[in-house]
Amino acid sequence: MTILKIEILGTGCKKCQQLEANVKEAIVAHNLEADIDHITDTMEIVKHGVMKTPALVINGKVLSQGKVLEPKEIELLLPA
Repeated sequence: MTILKIEILGTGCKKCQQLEANVKEAIVAHNLEADIDHITDTMEIVKHGVMKTPALVINGKVLSQGKVLEPKEIELLLPA
């Protein structure tokens, strides 16, 4: 089984924290293994091309920015 690399990009505000919690819930629901990092450094966030936070990056690809995805929405973005 491949371990997913998931990054939450954001300053650590409540929305960023909620997105991280929702990601963890989606990972557990699909019984997947993931390395989850929360990136708070503004320069690192900009390097991803993200201008709105929170943002969700899975395996190096920015899949969402500027909103808190619900666990069910995140599940649809996870590789099968």
